[in-house]
Amino acid sequence: MPKKLKIGIDIRDLRIAKTGSKTYLEEIYHQFKSGNYDCDLVYFDTSFSVYTGRFKLLKLIEHIRFIFWKQVILPIKARINNVDILFCTDYFVPYFTPGFKAIPVFYDAFFYEYSSHYNSSWLKLFKWIGVNAAKKAPIIITITEYTRNRISHFTGIPKDKIKAIHLAPKKMAVAEPEPNYVPSFSIPTSKFILHVGTLEKRKNLVHLIEAFKLIHLAGHTNYTLVLVGQPSPKHDMDDSEAIHETINRLGLKDHVITPGYASDNDLAYFYKYAEMYVFPSINEGFGLPVLEAFHHQIPVIVSDNTCLPEVGGDATLCFDPFNVEDISLKIRELIETPGLRQELIKKGTSRLKLFSWEKNTQELIKTFQSAVNKF
Repeated sequence: MPKKLKIGIDIRDLRIAKTGSKTYLEEIYHQFKSGNYDCDLVYFDTSFSVYTGRFKLLKLIEHIRFIFWKQVILPIKARINNVDILFCTDYFVPYFTPGFKAIPVFYDAFFYEYSSHYNSSWLKLFKWIGVNAAKKAPIIITITEYTRNRISHFTGIPKDKIKAIHLAPKKMAVAEPEPNYVPSFSIPTSKFILHVGTLEKRKNLVHLIEAFKLIHLAGHTNYTLVLVGQPSPKHDMDDSEAIHETINRLGLKDHVITPGYASDNDLAYFYKYAEMYVFPSINEGFGLPVLEAFHHQIPVIVSDNTCLPEVGGDATLCFDPFNVEDISLKIRELIETPGLRQELIKKGTSRLKLFSWEKNTQELIKTFQSAVNKF
C-alpha cells in the first residue's frame, strides 16, 4: 500500500497577506482542513506577532525575522515533522530542503514588470533567495497560463517546471447580502457599473472614468460608476490621487462613488445589484472578480490582454484598455443590447463551473504526489 502523502503548509502569511494571495491561502487552508482529501496535513506558523507598520527600523527587523523563518525555522519544522512536501504560498521557499520537497506559489511577475514599485533591497532579496530557491523546487505553482509564460520569461525557469492551476471565487464575494440590507454608501441611481480592486495604476481606472463620462454624454445619465477598493499601500503604485482628480475634472463627483474598503455585506450587495462588471486592468495575474461577477449573474467586460481573456473565455466582452472610446463603446453595447446581456450572463454561469477550490486542491495534491514520485 503506498505511503500517504504528508504535506506541510506555511500559514504564517495569513497574518499579513492581502487581496489575492490572502484569498488563495485562506481557501486552500479551509479546503485541507475539511478533511476531504487523502493526505496528512501539518500547519506551520510562527509564535511571534508579525509587524505590518511603516516604521523603517521595525520593518527591517521584520524582514530579517522573515528570512530566519523561511530559511532556518521552517525547514527545521518540516524535517522534524517528516513532511514529504512543504507548500509555501508567498513566493518564498527554503533554499535547503533536507528530506522534503518545497513548492512555492508565484501569482505573477510583478517583481520584474514593476520593479521600480518595490523596495530595492527587498527586490534583491527576492531575486537572490526567492527565485534561486524556486529554481531548486521540483515544480512551481502559478494561477494562469499567462503568468506561467511571464514567470518563465523573466526568471529563465523552464515552462515544464511551472504548473498553472486556476483559482475560484472567494467565499465572502459569492455570499448573499442580508435581507433588506442597505449599503453604507448611498448610490444615487438605481443602475450602476461595478469595479472591485485596489486603486493601483495598473488597474487603469482613470481610463474607465473617462469612458464613463462618454457614457453620460451619450445620454445614459441614469448610471453610476462604483469603484470599490482602497488606495495602494505602495506610493509608487497608488493611483487614487489621479482617480479623484479625473472625477473632479470631468464633473462626475455625484456620479462616481469610491466607497473604499467594502464590508462583506457591502461587497455582496454591490455584486448582486450591479448592472455590469467592467475590468479595465492592463496587467493581472488572474482576475478573481471575473468569476465573482459570473456567480452573481452580472455580465462582464474585460481588457483584451494578459490573463483576462483566458479566465473569462467567451463569457466576456473584450475591449482595448488603452482606448477610452473602445471601453465606452463596449459598455454602451451592453447597455443598449438586452440580448447580449442575457447571453453573457448565461455563458458566465456555464463557465464558472470550470473553477472551484475543490478542483484546485485536488490538482495540487496530484502535483505534489507527482513531485514526490518523480524526484
